[in-house]
Amino acid sequence: MNSGKTIEILKVAHNYEEQGKKVMIFTSGLDDRDEIGVVSSRIGMKRPATPIFDETDIVEEVLKNDEKISCVLVDEAQFLSKNHVLQLTKIVDEYGIPVMAFGLKNDFRNELFTGSKYLLLYADKIEEMKTICWFCNKKAIMNLRVNDNKPVYEGDQIMIGGNETYYPVCRKHYFKPKLSKF
Repeated sequence: MNSGKTIEILKVAHNYEEQGKKVMIFTSGLDDRDEIGVVSSRIGMKRPATPIFDETDIVEEVLKNDEKISCVLVDEAQFLSKNHVLQLTKIVDEYGIPVMAFGLKNDFRNELFTGSKYLLLYADKIEEMKTICWFCNKKAIMNLRVNDNKPVYEGDQIMIGGNETYYPVCRKHYFKPKLSKF
């Protein structure tokens, strides 16, 4: 969280389009923080995207375009299913279109998200985007869910939220957050 994933997607899309190349941006249909089918960064940049739902066939969505697609970009990739990840591999392997997927690796319980698990297994390349702990200057490697200024370590894996619900944290502050500072 807070590492600039969405800004990176918007930057990559801009770079392709500046060269006259068509990109397709996808995002999870679960993410309704701004509105469904929009990728939006915390600094206010946003753009329409194709939402991915359980029944979405990403290959079909890419192939139905009249223009040649030069790159597929996926935001909130942690919410993908195994089938969606395999569809992305097909886009790369059978159609020669690069795919860049951005998302969280682990949830607030420190379990892999389904999409992340299969991206870790099938991706040709993985790059970590780093951010710092909400409470100190160490690298954040975990996501802390909070409710009423108290840490939450159990519950449903998926609960859409932003800075009011989740903090990027280091291991130390995951287990001993300084929530009283607020």
